[in-house]
Amino acid sequence: MSVTAPIAINARAAQRAETGGVERVVAELAARLPALAPDRYRLVAPPPALAHRAGHAWEQAALPLIARGAEVLFCPGNTAPLAGRRNAVLVHDLAPLVEPTWYTRAYRAWHRVQLRAVAARARLAITPSEFVRRELTDRLGMAPERTVAVPLAVDGRFATAGDPLPLRRRLGLADRPYVLAVGTDTARKNLALLDAIAPRLAAAGLDVAIAGGARDYMPSATAGAAAPGAARRLGYVAEADLPALYAGAAALALPSRYEGFGLPCLEAMAAGTPVVTTRAGALPETCGDAALYADPDDPAGFAEACLAAANDPSLGARLTAAGRVRAGARTWTLTAERVDAALGALLALP
Repeated sequence: MSVTAPIAINARAAQRAETGGVERVVAELAARLPALAPDRYRLVAPPPALAHRAGHAWEQAALPLIARGAEVLFCPGNTAPLAGRRNAVLVHDLAPLVEPTWYTRAYRAWHRVQLRAVAARARLAITPSEFVRRELTDRLGMAPERTVAVPLAVDGRFATAGDPLPLRRRLGLADRPYVLAVGTDTARKNLALLDAIAPRLAAAGLDVAIAGGARDYMPSATAGAAAPGAARRLGYVAEADLPALYAGAAALALPSRYEGFGLPCLEAMAAGTPVVTTRAGALPETCGDAALYADPDDPAGFAEACLAAANDPSLGARLTAAGRVRAGARTWTLTAERVDAALGALLALP
């Protein structure tokens, strides 16, 4: 059976049981675009068993056949059929090209091929930031007129989390205030810095908690995680629990070395939690003046920034107020409308 709507959406990433930033974006757009224009979109997805790497073959062989009736194949999860010339791809970042050592050899080789195919053949590349759009044009030579930046968004439930105390008790975080990090265990996220500063924060009465699992295609860079005084690993935290986890934190810490957007920062802002991050990649574009910035290679300086955000009432109030305003302006409805406009423009081309 083929797709008869003009635009098919590759919703493979939305089938994954454990969600990160990419999966959340795909799920939001897969829900909102068809609601916005029901006659324009149809979802295409494999069985959940093929949602991860086992689905690469499905994406390359079966997806083009299933979507053969569509004029445009929108792939919002970074990857697309290599041979396709009707693809519109949401490229979240160019991390496998920027620093290959952050990934396994097989992963970086596959994504190097994918990203170069997008630059060479995709009808359109949508990026979550101007930073990534410039990387596509400057690093890979993609024609600027085939690129458009559409900022990501945050769901309203992050602003209405309710009382975080029950979740804090369940996770063993109720006794002391905590600085939170949300992210996969990979060198790009620089979580080892949080292990290094955890004793300093603990001495000042702050715990450090990290929510996020590991992925086997991203080598871990936190060998010190088992050391005495290291940050506490919560493991994967269910999507439904994230708003309360953010809302209960004294501050969010994202010491990343590279980000194509930085969705945890926006989610923390929506929850009213001060954000401490770096100026790496698109983070200044995402956070603006609503975050406190620190050097990812300066543990002492990053620790002081976390302490200031968590303990200085005046600074915390300023960051919280600015963050709520910034997050409030980034809705998934607006993001979906902008993506729809960009894809609709493709349908109007001869």
